[in-house]
Amino acid sequence: MRDWRKVLEEIDAGTERVVTTLSGFSDEELAAPSALPGWTRAHVATHVARNADSLWNLLEWARTGVEIPQYPSLAARDADIEAGAGRCRSALVADVRATAARFAEQARTLPSAAWDAKVRAIVGFEHPAWYSVCRRWNEVEAHHVDLAAGYGPADWPESYVRWAFPATLRDLAALPAGRQGELAGFRLVATDTGESADLGDAAGPVISGSGRALLGWLSGRSDGSGLALRPDGALPVPPPWPHAPSGL
Repeated sequence: MRDWRKVLEEIDAGTERVVTTLSGFSDEELAAPSALPGWTRAHVATHVARNADSLWNLLEWARTGVEIPQYPSLAARDADIEAGAGRCRSALVADVRATAARFAEQARTLPSAAWDAKVRAIVGFEHPAWYSVCRRWNEVEAHHVDLAAGYGPADWPESYVRWAFPATLRDLAALPAGRQGELAGFRLVATDTGESADLGDAAGPVISGSGRALLGWLSGRSDGSGLALRPDGALPVPPPWPHAPSGL
């Protein structure tokens, strides 16, 4: 991975962009729908905060050697998000900022010997503790888009795209065909970097575009604008993102 200190700096900057966006909303605008079905913008903001807490838990597990689940359960996670979504703007902004700072402090003070300790995501896959930092980067950038306030994949930092796009290709290609959804059998090609993934038959249909455009679509944060499909037809629906990390 990139040096984790640099990644934390990227996350800090991304969080400040999220805070700036949230600070520009009225309470009524925060109660309006987000880009995620069934969630308001306040739900998204609350999730960003609770995610920081959950990944802090994984780093604490790595620090102490005592298993601490990311969330007590998926039901508890959802209940906490629902409970926090009715708050006013100042409370939401303070929560996002404070929990992000707490996560960053935990990461920056984690002993070097703990970074390779294995921890487990709420959905079941294991990963070394350092990958929690990468997971947080995805959360901050993707959910900023979900606030539906004009920030989109075109606004993602180039540094984020350079990491997240090839990682997404690797992780997607490593999924069993049955979990690749409608993408099984397709070939993905980045026209700007040459990076590609064959999801089954290398001679299958090809979806091409810039790495940024492909990442926006594969992550569910764009409708596929800017992508080309050969032969012509409707773009398939990508499977849920992000995927379990491969090759760690």
